[in-house]
Amino acid sequence: MATQPHDHILKSYDEERQRLVGEILRMGEMSIAQLKAALDVVERRDDKAAERIIGNDEAIDLLEQEVSHDVMKLALRGPMARDLRDILAALRIASDIERVGDYGANLAKRSMALNQSPPLPHTRGLNALGELALQQMTDVLAAFRDGDAEAAQRVRERDAELDVLYTGLFRELLTYMMEDAQSITSCTHMLFMAKNIERIGDHATNIAENIWFQVHGEDELPPRTKRDETNTAA
Repeated sequence: MATQPHDHILKSYDEERQRLVGEILRMGEMSIAQLKAALDVVERRDDKAAERIIGNDEAIDLLEQEVSHDVMKLALRGPMARDLRDILAALRIASDIERVGDYGANLAKRSMALNQSPPLPHTRGLNALGELALQQMTDVLAAFRDGDAEAAQRVRERDAELDVLYTGLFRELLTYMMEDAQSITSCTHMLFMAKNIERIGDHATNIAENIWFQVHGEDELPPRTKRDETNTAA
């Protein structure tokens, strides 16, 4: 049986869609590597490595531009409703991943400022927070790769764990600053770094919600708990 022109169009569309998914996953892997490296330089107090991380952020930005270009190519093919959800979700997810890369670069920048002062004991707490954010990103990208809305929902539910860790570290740093005025500058840098990591968890949640949207459309998301209590910290 001869291949119909319509079959060629569908095959080409599917190939371009798979290319788009591959680009987004590559972006995600790069952002995770950026965050891992940033957490490492905080521990090692390595300014040169921090500078390399800051420079690497441009590669993630360029890949986001490629994703946007490929999304436009798909949109011009006149896709159906599910395909439009994929396209819209792809744009949103790429934007979230790009922000995660930015936060990794921000951590590296702050680490260089932190290295001007004696080490703080709270870097262990920051690392624990970072490891949880890394796991969130790893799991949500796997859910995106597999089109698994239920796995994405589990990532979304776990954001409360990251909020609890962040709130605890926030309060520890405030207490330390009140007890030792000389630590205020270093602790302030670390507070910003902790907030960056907490925001990475929020972006992982955004990605999870867009995976849900891809699969279920406008069906309402299950409720989730937020436990960032820093606005009420004494």
